[in-house]
Amino acid sequence: MKIYAVGGAVRDELLGLPVQDRDWVVVGATPDALTAQGFRPVGRDFPVFLHPQTHEEYALARTERKSGPGYKGFVVHASPDVTLEQDLQRRDLTINAMARDAEGRLIDPFGGARDLEQRLLRHVSEAFAEDPVRILRVARFAARFKGRFGFRVAPETLALMRRMVEAGEADALVPERVWAELARGLAEPTPSELFRILDQCGALVHVLPEIAEAWGEQGTLAASAVDLAAARHHPVDVRFAAWAAALLGERADGGREVLLHLGQRLRLPADVRDLALLAATLSRPLAARHRCNAEGLLDLIERADGLRRPQRFEALVAAYACCEAAGGLATSGEEPLLQALSAAAAVPAGAIAQAASDPAEIPARLRAARLQAIRASARQ
Repeated sequence: MKIYAVGGAVRDELLGLPVQDRDWVVVGATPDALTAQGFRPVGRDFPVFLHPQTHEEYALARTERKSGPGYKGFVVHASPDVTLEQDLQRRDLTINAMARDAEGRLIDPFGGARDLEQRLLRHVSEAFAEDPVRILRVARFAARFKGRFGFRVAPETLALMRRMVEAGEADALVPERVWAELARGLAEPTPSELFRILDQCGALVHVLPEIAEAWGEQGTLAASAVDLAAARHHPVDVRFAAWAAALLGERADGGREVLLHLGQRLRLPADVRDLALLAATLSRPLAARHRCNAEGLLDLIERADGLRRPQRFEALVAAYACCEAAGGLATSGEEPLLQALSAAAAVPAGAIAQAASDPAEIPARLRAARLQAIRASARQ
């Protein structure tokens, strides 16, 4: 039995990046041999085990054979006679198909180290085409490594991805998997590359058909907005909202129907969907906020339910600020909406309600007090 460090840990060490997780491949072993040493089986589709002390993943060397369409149509073969090279050959990119042995020697049968030096994302073999998720993964790796290291997708890999799309492989992707990969790509340093690569290989219209037309019209602005949100270290929901607002905010309905359909089809998390809807549908009033009086600011806060959900409101303002900056509009001074929200939220709603002789008067009294507080804060 021989054990090798494989995949991302080897790649990241060569790039000088910190290694977060290590994966291991075990050659020449059986499941019984690993369980006898205290490893705990966790893999459903192929034999993966957790180390009894480190809890890192150890997978038996395996091969895969395509048995049907999509990304689940595979027959996995794991046995002691599968070699390390056979295991590495089934991986997606050469930079992910390297290993280190127990003595630290690099094992690189497919030129991954060379492609790291040349900053190339290149597929290992034609077996790449058997799994449509790899289209999304390549786009995600481009989003991770383009900005900092200047990686590009190898022309032959991009051509293979196009052939996969033309063959209908992208249509086999299930919504949950699409969003999982998109979310991971949005979390990378240059998320615009995710959409650019999907567009280049023709997958964007299949993966995100609702926005394909808008991407052709507003894609440059949306790419800049989402990259700026990443540069400001905003979380994924804010990045997605900035992207959506830049892409759809100029539409008459703010892209509401598009986002509702997209959210339902991809089963987006409710917080991600709702923030994107707010950012896109409120784009026009948000753009005019610096010219708003107290009534206009309070109206916008109430439309966005900012008093009840102040954290989401702050995320909304952050998302739209990225759209403005992407469009070359720099704002100065304190953000008027956040200043107004702080002032309105400080109004003692309970005391005003108790002081009212008629419950029907409470909403008007509250609004008047909040307007007064907003005006006072603006004069300070």
